[in-house]
Amino acid sequence: MPDNPARTDPESFLLEPNGWVPNNPTLPVLIYRDVVPTGNPEAIETRLRGHGWRPDWRDGVFPYHHYHSTAHEALACTDGSAELMLGGEDGRTTTIQAGDLVVLPAGTGHCRIEASAGFLLVGAYPDGQDWDVRRDAADEKTLQRIADVPLPTGDPVSGDAGPLMELWSPSR
Repeated sequence: MPDNPARTDPESFLLEPNGWVPNNPTLPVLIYRDVVPTGNPEAIETRLRGHGWRPDWRDGVFPYHHYHSTAHEALACTDGSAELMLGGEDGRTTTIQAGDLVVLPAGTGHCRIEASAGFLLVGAYPDGQDWDVRRDAADEKTLQRIADVPLPTGDPVSGDAGPLMELWSPSR
C-alpha cells in the first residue's frame, strides 16, 4: 500500500438496535478494503496518527459481544483474517483480512467469531476519545453518551477529504 492511497470508498451500512446492543442510529459502519499496509503495523499507526486517530493497541477482537459508548473505533487489519459479527447477537457477519480497515461508530456491537493464526489488528480512536467496554443494555444515559461522542476530525484512511467526512457529516 502506498503511504497516502488514493481515495477508496468504503462499504457503508447502518445497524438497527439489536437486543441489548444499541448500535448507532445515525452513523454507518464503514469497511475499507485493501487500504492497510500488510505485515507492517508501524506504517498504519503512522498514517492513523497523521489523520487524527490514536493507535492504542495491537491484538484481535474480543470473542464476546461488546460495544464502546465513549469512542468511535478503527480496526486496521495488518495480518491474517477473521470473521466478525457486527451489531450484536444474530447481527451481520463480515470477513476482514490483511489490508482491510473497519470503522465502528460509538455504540456498534462487535465480536470475533473466528480468526486465522497470526490475525493482527491495530485498534485506534479519534484523538481525545477514550474507550470503554460495554456488555450490558444501554440505558438513557448511555444512549445520550453515544450520541454525544464527537465526530472525528479526519478519515482514518484518507484524512480531511476522506469518505468518512462525508458519510458521517451532520448535514447528510
